[in-house]
Amino acid sequence: MNIFCFGLGYSALHFLEAQESVAASGTVRDADKAQALRRDGIEAFVFDGQRAEAAIAPRLAEAEALIVSIAPGAGDVVLARFANAIGAMRRLSAIVYLSTIGVYGDHGGAWIDETSVASPRSERGRARLAAEQQWIALGASMDVPVHILRLAGIYGPGRNLLLKLRAGQARRIVKPGQTFNRAHVEDIAQAIGLTLLAGGRGEVWNVADDEPAPPQDVIAFAAGLLGLPPPPEEPFETAEMTPMARSFYADNKRVSIARLKRELGFAPKYPTYREGLRALAAAGEGGEEIERKERL
Repeated sequence: MNIFCFGLGYSALHFLEAQESVAASGTVRDADKAQALRRDGIEAFVFDGQRAEAAIAPRLAEAEALIVSIAPGAGDVVLARFANAIGAMRRLSAIVYLSTIGVYGDHGGAWIDETSVASPRSERGRARLAAEQQWIALGASMDVPVHILRLAGIYGPGRNLLLKLRAGQARRIVKPGQTFNRAHVEDIAQAIGLTLLAGGRGEVWNVADDEPAPPQDVIAFAAGLLGLPPPPEEPFETAEMTPMARSFYADNKRVSIARLKRELGFAPKYPTYREGLRALAAAGEGGEEIERKERL
């Protein structure tokens, strides 16, 4: 399959790295990253929301599938620049748009699924929901399925609580009753692969783990894996936080992935944060200082 990715970021690259028979190309924001990816065998071109390399257009014309992971700003920058080129693609059979469970807004800690009302309260959540609808409309006009993956908080190699703990950056903010879902990047990659081949008319799919949990509990578990004392608990009401960090606690919900399992056979490798963090710790994540002391 020939795949073009708008946004060769963390999730898209993990998906591509797991594929054996895929021709991949896509966009990044700067020339240095483009050169690094080319050295790894991925054709990368610069698109920063305004500047776009001319070589993108012929690669789009050849692509059989699109993965879109660039977040919208005031609008969807990909559609603003490439809607006509995408509309002219003749080989395109699927579009996968990586969104966020943030579009659901607050549900008071209740379990939700893909039929639940999406009512985001933040500006970025509303922009995401609008972008989803624009991509769905484009796909409908082309008779190409658009699958929307609403992702929970992403973690994995190089991006996890073990590293934050080791760096002294993890905080145990406690807001009673607050829970979050998470999604390991390998499970996101599996979901991307399943939806690229799903066909149909395109659907919305939640991608998350099976155990939404209070963030302070997850940090304490991660600290135990490293043999570190957990950071002290800080009440949410009095904790010093940036407006962006505080906004993540505004929404409280438990996200179900039953549909993805039932209809596409999704089988998460890391169904809870415990399996995911244990595997990362076993791979040496967060253990750099311990290893250096042992060598000395």
